[in-house]
Amino acid sequence: MEREEGLRSFVQDLRIAVTLCTRLPVGSLVSVADGEVARASWAFPVAGLLIGLLGAVTYWLASRLHIPPQSASVLALAATISFTGAMHEDGLADTADGFGGGKTRERKLEIMRDSRIGTFGACALGVSLLLRWSAIASFDDWHSVAVALVVAHGAGRAGLPAFMRLLPPARADGLSSGAGQPPIQSVVIALGLGVIVLLIGFGTGATLIGCLAVAAIGLLLARLSRSQIGGQTGDVIGTFEQMAEAALLLTGAALL
Repeated sequence: MEREEGLRSFVQDLRIAVTLCTRLPVGSLVSVADGEVARASWAFPVAGLLIGLLGAVTYWLASRLHIPPQSASVLALAATISFTGAMHEDGLADTADGFGGGKTRERKLEIMRDSRIGTFGACALGVSLLLRWSAIASFDDWHSVAVALVVAHGAGRAGLPAFMRLLPPARADGLSSGAGQPPIQSVVIALGLGVIVLLIGFGTGATLIGCLAVAAIGLLLARLSRSQIGGQTGDVIGTFEQMAEAALLLTGAALL
């Protein structure tokens, strides 16, 4: 009986993570107010692996059709963005607009809730897209692209539970506040999965560099977010994912 409950909880966590991070039709998401999302956050890297795999398959199909590597890289990037519903890109743009355009904490949070995109958001999106595209296009073969995409999306989401636990929500409402604080067990599992994915895909040396880069990004963003709005929101979490993903793609491009 206990084993069956554990299996159901495991499957439920996977379903929540995939539903939240992708557009896969795996069922409706449970209410974020009951702490299920925080508990299931350990599975974010698993959802990331699916996203990276889709991008890899897209690049492979494009290469089979003799599409130039630069264009194939655009298609792979577009596939991953479509698969996630551009959720993290939206968070990056909102965070850049809020932090760059608001004068007070309240105004920054107000701007971050505005669906319209401003100059800071557009520039941040442009930089993110160019960095990720150029990193993907720099690889010599589709196998290297596949490894880089799977690792960047899987390991890039491994730090999200730790970031959510490190920084309190900036609002009393919203997705981040409702999701709750991930338990330490979920944080440890997610980080462990991220390291395993990095070691398998990148090897020891690049794994160390990648871990240091993502950790530095998380700490700097946490400090900035605390000073700007007093904590984190779903948009800030999306920003962390975008920065971690780009950093790991660049690490792979530089060291593999």
